[in-house]
Amino acid sequence: MRIIVGVTGASGVEMSYFLLKALRSIENTEIFLILSEGAKLTWGLECDRALEELYNLADYVLDNANLAACVSSGSFVTDGMIVMPCSMKSLAGIVTGYADTLIGRTVDVCMKEGRKVVLVPREMPFSRLHLRNLKEAAELGCAIVPPMLTFYNGAKTMEDQMDHIVGKVLLQFGIIYDKFKPWKGCIDTNFVECCPGAARR
Repeated sequence: MRIIVGVTGASGVEMSYFLLKALRSIENTEIFLILSEGAKLTWGLECDRALEELYNLADYVLDNANLAACVSSGSFVTDGMIVMPCSMKSLAGIVTGYADTLIGRTVDVCMKEGRKVVLVPREMPFSRLHLRNLKEAAELGCAIVPPMLTFYNGAKTMEDQMDHIVGKVLLQFGIIYDKFKPWKGCIDTNFVECCPGAARR
């Protein structure tokens, strides 16, 4: 499997570290990592770990200014792309097709080739403009997976929350992450076990 990960300048850039750790644990997976300049700046402001730790989890780290990189061509076959976190600026570029960076171009390529695109938008609250752009992205075929807090899985730490979000993202690619705790074990169980008390008709 080949997965492209774009990291843009929204808050929450450390989520990408947990995502790459999860992808690294999956056999036969190639990870292509692209960071915007805003993401690098935000990383320095928010994260205690060195950016090199993120780079070391990827197979390839690509320059966001290099529009001639391999992933910018539809002929270079991948399984899709995750933008985590996705800034509102990046979202606006995606829905308008304004692909002036490698992240924008690569999302554009995945969309035109019919490949999976997962956006993890990070903003609060969303303005009407943001919501319009998210709706437009969904209508264009992107999966929208906002990094919302989860309580039903008994999460006790920030890392638990991160693993849950990563698990939700990876489900979009049919990947069940071993640190993901679904609602009452509904993955790989039958209907009666998942919904006790429900009657089959």
